[in-house]
Amino acid sequence: MVERDAYHEDVDDTAGSDLDTDVLPPAPGAEQYIALALANTAIALPGGHFVDLLGTPGTAADWLAEQGLAPPDAGLREMCAAQVRSLREQVRVLLASRSCSDPAPQSALNAVNDALSKAPTAELLRWDPIQGLHRTAPHPITQIVEHALAVLAANAADLVTGPDAERLTACGSAPCTRFFLRNGRRQWCSVRCGDRARAARAYARRSQHEPV
Repeated sequence: MVERDAYHEDVDDTAGSDLDTDVLPPAPGAEQYIALALANTAIALPGGHFVDLLGTPGTAADWLAEQGLAPPDAGLREMCAAQVRSLREQVRVLLASRSCSDPAPQSALNAVNDALSKAPTAELLRWDPIQGLHRTAPHPITQIVEHALAVLAANAADLVTGPDAERLTACGSAPCTRFFLRNGRRQWCSVRCGDRARAARAYARRSQHEPV
C-alpha cells in the first residue's frame, strides 16, 4: 500500500505531459524554501519531455508573481527571464553538491553571492540638465528582478547552511530531476515518482527471470 502525505495526491499516470505538470504536487520542502521551488521549475517528464516554468518572459513573470516576488503586471523582458533561469541553474548545482556532501563549485557560489549583492538598498544620486541633482531608483523592472534574485539567492544560502541541509536530496526516480527535503528514508519527491521507480524495479526483476 502506498503511503500518502500532505505534499502528495493521486495522479493519473496515463495523462498527457501538460496535465501531468499541472497536477504534479510541490516537492516536500518547496513550500517552505522558495529556492527549492526555483530549482524545481525545470521539470523532466517520462518520454523525454521537458517543461520549463521559466521558459519565456511571460511564464517567468507569472512564476515570480505567484511567489510574491513581482507584481502581476510586471513586464519582464527576455534578458530578465534569462537572469532568473541562470540563477536557477547555479542554485541547482549548489543543491546537488550539498545533497551529495561534495564541495560547492565556485561558479555556483559566485552566482549566488552576485545575486545577493543585487538587492537595491537606496535610491542613487544622479544629475541631468533638466532635473539637476536628484535621487532615483534603478529602472523599475530591473529593480524588481534584482530584488527577486536577491531573495532567491538568500533563501538558497539559508537552505544549504541551515538545519534542513542534511535532509536535502535529489529524487531517486529517473528521469525526475527535482530536489526535496527527505523525511525518514523517503527517496522520491512524489508518490508518482515512487510508483514509477517501483514499477521499473519490478520490470527489471521479471526481465532477469524471463528465458532468452
